[in-house]
Amino acid sequence: MAACKVCEQPLVLEVEDDDGNDEQEFVPDDLEISCGCHFHWQCLLDQAAELAKSLKCPSCGAEISTNTNTAGPSTSNPSIQSVPGAAILTRYTNEGGVQENYDILPEITEEAYIEANPEVVPARAYHVMCSIGDIDSILAILRDAEQSQAEQMEEQDRVLSAAQLIRYQDPLEDSKSGLHLAIEKGQEEVVWLLLWIASTLPTESFPGPAVQAAQAMGIQRPSTLVSEDIRALKDNQGRTGEAVAAQMGGLWTAIVQSGTLRPDS
Repeated sequence: MAACKVCEQPLVLEVEDDDGNDEQEFVPDDLEISCGCHFHWQCLLDQAAELAKSLKCPSCGAEISTNTNTAGPSTSNPSIQSVPGAAILTRYTNEGGVQENYDILPEITEEAYIEANPEVVPARAYHVMCSIGDIDSILAILRDAEQSQAEQMEEQDRVLSAAQLIRYQDPLEDSKSGLHLAIEKGQEEVVWLLLWIASTLPTESFPGPAVQAAQAMGIQRPSTLVSEDIRALKDNQGRTGEAVAAQMGGLWTAIVQSGTLRPDS
């Protein structure tokens, strides 16, 4: 039976018994790459930093990337390999069955990026919250960032400020900001929140319910912006939030026509 090339243990994963028994229960965890080497999922992921740069098997050194002629990971981060159309196709066997030609490169790239830039973990969580419209969690992440920034003088770890989090642009997601994502996912309340705290849009331009919601949550508008107006941020396609909204249409049509999302309004 094949063993993991990293830990040399059987290609299974111990899981909790649903019946509450003390007996050990194991499920398959076998990630086979194109050279024929086998790994546990996590064991291969632990090699992400080197694998993302070399695109070679960490065990035998064979080239394991293929080109799918589709857009692949693209980032200027030097710790991440940027090969348009690259893929690492695997055969992954787990408790759900067998997945043929499963491309693990996106997970490898993400893990390598986070390993090299641990400070972006809350920023990426913030982006998820913008996408799903969880305003309470957005505010909690920003408040935690403010507290961490205040404590940074006592620690060596680099942390992003709340202003940096709000304007964070993810190189693994086409350099989109939280505003881009909120617009794409139709999260109007999030858009108004971000404009309230990170734009120079006049207060009188906000709809009454948006102002009332902000006041009810105790969110004050900054007297001056310490960073760029969030409406001016552009993704890798050169699109501002206004351009994305114009493409989306629907509920954004009236907002676009009003000039609300225009950076210089």
